[in-house]
This record gives sequence, structure tokens and C-alpha cells, in this order.
Amino acid sequence: MGVPSVNKILMKLAIPAALLSCNPGFAQLLPPAPKAASVTIVQGPALELARDGEAIITWTTNNPGGTDGHVGIVNYGTSPGNLSQTANSPIRLNRGHPETVFRVSVRGLNPQTVYYYTVTSTESDGTSDGVTSPVSQFTSAAPSK
Repeated sequence: MGVPSVNKILMKLAIPAALLSCNPGFAQLLPPAPKAASVTIVQGPALELARDGEAIITWTTNNPGGTDGHVGIVNYGTSPGNLSQTANSPIRLNRGHPETVFRVSVRGLNPQTVYYYTVTSTESDGTSDGVTSPVSQFTSAAPSK
């Protein structure tokens, strides 16, 4: 028998590597990314959309690092001193991006009502990213006809 061709050797190496990189479980083996020294809100929070009983609040922070799973949280209510209702949305950080956009749907709103809110974020285990916005407000949409 002769010496195996370079192409055959490369193919034998490439197949296992391709299988590892396509396996969703492989990505979960990565250790947490370094946490940011401090997390700041660089844009927003802002009302992206208001429609029948729903509002979508968005904001952008520098990438908080830590675990890839994070949660955007909106604490809201009809009084700035009583933000006792909560809406949240899980996201997955992109380690290659310097900023992270959070987008949370707030549902069950009364029509044409002023709501006050703050935003914050945590890692998926509840560890705070250490940033909370000042109180903002929006008015929910009128009922559609």
C-alpha cells in the first residue's frame, strides 16, 4: 500500500471538526465570557411600539459579558413610585458584539393609560448586570376599532 493522500487525511480531520462545530451542545461548553467592568445603558430605554394592550420597550447596553444567557427586565406600573409589575425576555449574548440590545414586550396594558417603567438586566441565573435606568414613561395605545 502507498502513502495516504493528503486529501484523504484532511478529509478525515475535517469531518470530526465539522461535526463538533455544528453541534449545539458544543457551544454550551464554552466558559462564561469575562464580565464587563461596568454595564451602562448606551441607548434608550425607549418605546418601540404600542398597540392593543401591548408595548415593546428597547434599550442597548455595552456587552455585559458573563454567561451567554441574559434577561431583559421591565418593571412598570401606573405610578412612578409603584413599579410592581414585571415583564421580561430572555436573550443570548453575542460575544462578538460590543453592545447588547434588549427588547421586552409588556402585555395586558389598559388603553390610553400612562405607564412608568425602569429597565434592568440579569444573567439567566438572576445575577444582576448592575444597571437600572431612571424612571421613564409611555402612554399605551387606544383600543383598535
